Amino acid sequence: MLMAYLLGRRWLPRYAVPLTLLVAVVWVLWQGRLQTEALVLEWARPVFTAPVFSLPALVSLALPLFIVTMASQNLPGVAAIRAAGYAMPISRIITLTGVTTLLLAPFGAFALNLSAITAAICMGEEAHPDPKKRYTAAVVCGTLYVAVGLVGAAVTGVLLAFPKELVLAIAGLALLGSIGGGLHAALKDDTHREAALITFLVTLSGVVLAGIGSAFWGVVAGAVALFVSRR
Repeated sequence: MLMAYLLGRRWLPRYAVPLTLLVAVVWVLWQGRLQTEALVLEWARPVFTAPVFSLPALVSLALPLFIVTMASQNLPGVAAIRAAGYAMPISRIITLTGVTTLLLAPFGAFALNLSAITAAICMGEEAHPDPKKRYTAAVVCGTLYVAVGLVGAAVTGVLLAFPKELVLAIAGLALLGSIGGGLHAALKDDTHREAALITFLVTLSGVVLAGIGSAFWGVVAGAVALFVSRR
């Protein structure tokens, strides 16, 4: 997969990731490692679940999920938007995702957010050389999300049918450009470089404290480092 990616980046950079995935799928089929019993072909069905409110659920479930969503998706999503050079109405976008979540949560569509990783991919140079035309990547992504949602069980079955190494590798290779661009933007300023590096490393560590993931604690560590260095 790595060799296919490198050759794809050399000769067909825009299609490097799909070509890598194709090579990986062919390799898995040739080795007979596809677990066909995991494949399930059926349409997804929305099932209404009436919400039940309680203080314990609010404290132990809703609040941590809110913090994680804001810290691991919305905050990096805003950073990705600004790093890509786009001036967008962040407050209205966050409000829109919140209202939409409120309406669709009883049907299972909860925690809608800016989706930091997807946003970084759609706003990168690989999406389109012209920043004004990169919206096409978001449109295609949204269309694919709708299609995937309609056959959610089948897509999950496909992911389970492939070896986990394939899934992890293709996800990592797809994010190489976004990670590189993000690190370049975060580390180019000398005054913020150490704080940005601490944020990155703590997030990468995967540490979990008080049931909250490393994305949140990475932001906290970086903010503390920035405060100490500037005060």
